[in-house]
Amino acid sequence: MAGDHHVHSRYSVSYNREVNPPEPTIGGHGVYRIPLNALMAKHYGLSWAVTTDHGGRYHSKLNLNEAYPNLLMSREVVPEVIQFFGFEFNAPGADHASVIVPHSHDEADRVYQIESRFDKRDAGPTNDNPERMVEALTVMREFPDKPVVIANHPSRTAMGGARYGLTTPAELRAWNDAAPDVAIGMIGSPGHQAISIDRDGSIKPAGGMGRGQYVGQPTLGGFDPMTARLGGFWDSMLGEGRRWWITANSDSHRHWTDGGVDFWPGEYSKTYVYAERQPAEILAALRAGRVFVTTGDLVSELSVTASASGDVAGIGGNLATEGGANVAVTIRVRDPEGNNAHGDDPVVGRVDLILGETNLQTSDPDRDTNPSTYVARRFEENDWTREDEFLTMSYRIEGVDGSFYIRVRGTNTAELEPEPDPRDEDPWTDLWFYSNPIFVDVN
Repeated sequence: MAGDHHVHSRYSVSYNREVNPPEPTIGGHGVYRIPLNALMAKHYGLSWAVTTDHGGRYHSKLNLNEAYPNLLMSREVVPEVIQFFGFEFNAPGADHASVIVPHSHDEADRVYQIESRFDKRDAGPTNDNPERMVEALTVMREFPDKPVVIANHPSRTAMGGARYGLTTPAELRAWNDAAPDVAIGMIGSPGHQAISIDRDGSIKPAGGMGRGQYVGQPTLGGFDPMTARLGGFWDSMLGEGRRWWITANSDSHRHWTDGGVDFWPGEYSKTYVYAERQPAEILAALRAGRVFVTTGDLVSELSVTASASGDVAGIGGNLATEGGANVAVTIRVRDPEGNNAHGDDPVVGRVDLILGETNLQTSDPDRDTNPSTYVARRFEENDWTREDEFLTMSYRIEGVDGSFYIRVRGTNTAELEPEPDPRDEDPWTDLWFYSNPIFVDVN
């Protein structure tokens, strides 16, 4: 099921600072009502979505008293989309994160409790330190129904040649250490990717910010550098054996046809989860990494399996085997016929199978490399079999002698590695999909 965990409504507010205290202006930042977001999510093929509004001082009260009733109405109006309540965390000591709260009788109170106590703009600047974020995660870890926390656009605040900004590798490791079943991952493909599109659908001249509103460190094929660099930060986390997953979202505030920089939920990027159609099952799938992501509807299904000695594991899973065994990898991808939201029918041009070792030991919390990561096989049209919309390809890893992980990506481009995105790039021409990993533990 496809979804989006980072959607803003009119309750993401701006503030009138000519009065004291500043007054929130509803519709000043995000502009659409929650039911409209849900209707558009339904229109673009999503089965689930999360409302993640943010603001400043006392936004938690606005979220509780006004946004939540609007969400309840939206659930009645658009029951086809499973809708979660959450918020975009102005994370202490870092940038932003999606907080997704499970469906429960006290879900609104849980959101209020976290935002009012720990959000650095709501609770005040004295909360803006990494230790406070760890405290917040420790509190969430003890909830009977644990939230899910996903770091948003982690490289977006990198400026002046710096590799990272407000969100650093050390902070993300600290989050995951504090609550590994709450802080589960980060955005692979961020929102705001319609920034180069003018209201009439033409591409704006180069200038301003790049895709995703990234300035200092551009996105690579529409993906955050923390994800897209082969052997980079994401691979360093996987190399430590961390279950650290990636997702994609719209970060929708205002659609490009209304002068904004955003796509509707599901219009451009999708996060697919392998789950039963129940709210708790969707969060369980996110927590377990049963997830793949795509942009531009390049693919609509993806299965990756690893098998040895009769045992099989899929995306997000774990395969245990003996040293010397052979591991068979099978990739099956659906390249759907028909047009995407832009009116194109993109074609998968290549699929990459990526491997990396999981014996990485480090005492450096800022480590962001895994030198063992490599592309084991590049599959092109002559390397797979096609049956209708489905492409199937396989690879055999002979005589394994150490633990490793497997992940898959693919594209409609000829780029061997995703290249920095120009500021005047048409996002519909540069599409990628990524799977989360399978871990192979070799005894």
